[in-house]
Amino acid sequence: MGNTRTMPDAASHIEDTNPQILDKRLVLKDFLALIKIGIVNSNFITTFTGIWLALYFTGEGLLANISTLIFTLLGSSLVIAGSCAINNFIDRDIDHLMERTKDRPTVTGKVVPVHVLYMGIAFTFLGTVFLSLTTLTAAIIGLVGFVTYVFLYTMWSKRRYTINTVIGSISGAVPPLIGWAAIDPGLHTVAWVLFLIMFIWQPPHFLAIAMKRCEEYRRAGIPMLPVVHGFAITKRQMVVWVACLLPLPFYLFSLGIPFLILATLLNIGWLIIGIMGFKMKDDIKWSKYMFVYSLNYLTILFVAMVIVTAI
Repeated sequence: MGNTRTMPDAASHIEDTNPQILDKRLVLKDFLALIKIGIVNSNFITTFTGIWLALYFTGEGLLANISTLIFTLLGSSLVIAGSCAINNFIDRDIDHLMERTKDRPTVTGKVVPVHVLYMGIAFTFLGTVFLSLTTLTAAIIGLVGFVTYVFLYTMWSKRRYTINTVIGSISGAVPPLIGWAAIDPGLHTVAWVLFLIMFIWQPPHFLAIAMKRCEEYRRAGIPMLPVVHGFAITKRQMVVWVACLLPLPFYLFSLGIPFLILATLLNIGWLIIGIMGFKMKDDIKWSKYMFVYSLNYLTILFVAMVIVTAI
């Protein structure tokens, strides 16, 4: 009996220390870091929600549009992955100054930087092709997101202006529009409300990160709001952004009263936490609360949209 317990552990140990297996895992880890898999995954959810709601409001079925679903999710993910790879290529000169980015393959030298650039361009091109197989509108919106993130945010505003977060929010808000446009190029009012939710959600989310990583951004010379104007102004702006979310659920009344109540409660909860920041002495601790709530907020809100329309 004793041997039967130890043998799997020994085999597992041998497998884990196998150089080839370890190399494959490290290569995969580096690849996922290059495309910023966390961003790709989160936008996968919001893109799917855009598709789902477009199907719901147009009265079309999911199975009848399965090819459109696949092309849209694959295409949008590739465009986002490509944009993130190019972002890594451009920012490789400052990423070593920040704790959360210092281990990126473009910083450590594990990859040839120009290869990352080529990969980003290739992914973006392929993604745009896939999106164009749905509707031209979806492909154009995808390119708008790419141009905004790579050129207007990464190359222009990120290192110059505190408004960089707002500019970057445009690209982060297009995934549900892409999803909707793939089904309905006319873009219903609900599609634009989804865009606004995503757009307004991002500044308080990323400013919470900026507060937590304030000194890192300072070393890197990135003029984030808390670096240039301090925590007090940053907290006030974050609360204003959160407050701007309050009326948006009422434009989604067609999703039903239960959703309206849930979305309103989520907004009020976030606003309460935001206001608490004016009394809390530990600004970094408060920024962590805001960050964690923002992640849960977005996930719950968009998953709820799918659930209430699936019942």
